[in-house]
Amino acid sequence: MHKIILLIDFAEDYSKSLLKGITKYSREYGPWVFCRMPLFHRETMGIDGILNWAIEWEADGIIGQLYNDEHIGKIIQAGIPLIAQDFKERFTEIPNITGAHHETGAIAADYFLKKGFKNFAFYGFSDIVWSRERAEGFDERITRAGYEVHYFENENARANESELWYYKPSSLSQWLLSLLKPVAIMTCDDRLGQHITEACRHSGIRIPEEVAVLGVDNDEMICELSDPPLSSIAQDAEKGGYDAARLLDRMIRKEIDCFYDIVVKPTQVITRQSTDIYATHDDYIASSLKYIHQNIDKNLQVDEVVKQVPLSRRSLEMRFQHVIGYPIYKYIQNLRMEKFSKKLLETDLTVFEIAMDLGLNDSKNIARQFRQVKGCSPLEYRNRYMAGK
Repeated sequence: MHKIILLIDFAEDYSKSLLKGITKYSREYGPWVFCRMPLFHRETMGIDGILNWAIEWEADGIIGQLYNDEHIGKIIQAGIPLIAQDFKERFTEIPNITGAHHETGAIAADYFLKKGFKNFAFYGFSDIVWSRERAEGFDERITRAGYEVHYFENENARANESELWYYKPSSLSQWLLSLLKPVAIMTCDDRLGQHITEACRHSGIRIPEEVAVLGVDNDEMICELSDPPLSSIAQDAEKGGYDAARLLDRMIRKEIDCFYDIVVKPTQVITRQSTDIYATHDDYIASSLKYIHQNIDKNLQVDEVVKQVPLSRRSLEMRFQHVIGYPIYKYIQNLRMEKFSKKLLETDLTVFEIAMDLGLNDSKNIARQFRQVKGCSPLEYRNRYMAGK
């Protein structure tokens, strides 16, 4: 029976999801005994205090949010297997629970580009790996599309953790007022997404009409507390917790000679009111987009979209391609695959049943389209993200 110290933030949804995965593995291959160590011990006890407690308790392993402290080697030298959750920078001496942060940024960029935005911004921290890499992924995809990303970055994350400065007129408010509208803003996480919604409210900036904001982690308490509710990119943290527990188990049993990082993957965008808009001044394109989104669960065809506006098919196709960057049929296909992938992860329906649910009767064709968009079959996609759940 392994004795495991958990030094993580038990209040945030991301860590709760990690815990679900860890405890699921424990039930299957344990049971394990856990010491839930609140994060303030990181500051009050330091590495030496944590190590002393681990030795006294006879801990077999540790999973924790740790500063990149040069004294981390003391725990390694003591022979206690240790896995770090992303906090500041990745460790090189021990495995990390990290994320596909560049991919997350790219997902946010694609999401906003499909909505027709031409003005973009990022709000995050320059001194944290997961914020910095999300910004890089976002910027790379936006730059490739021919646009520019504007930044507001706090230099020191820890200094701002307990401050409520964003509730009052501030440099953040001035930055938001200075941006060309409508603007699509990605924030490094949901907590900073709420900074944006609060600052916009105090500055009289309308969301989503002038500012559309998208967070990361899909922390439901924060997203629903935000006014308006905050859209966010969900991550498969539960699978990350399961995989981390499996790695720690192998380290404790000395079954591996070298470690590897656990990479938590983004899954999908959960759209709420903060991004529920299409950023185009072309009323015909806006009407077309609205109709597509309202009818995507049907076997929607391009001809049906054309009927919604007083334009020829050729004229609408040309305007749609110019404004959105995709042909109409491609936009419908991509949106349908996003709906399809969401149902794969949220339901136990078969591929055929999901196809029927989307108004389609050719599951082979939709499986082929899915592979074109996602790079794998529907079942491979489900297995990739559902393993360990």
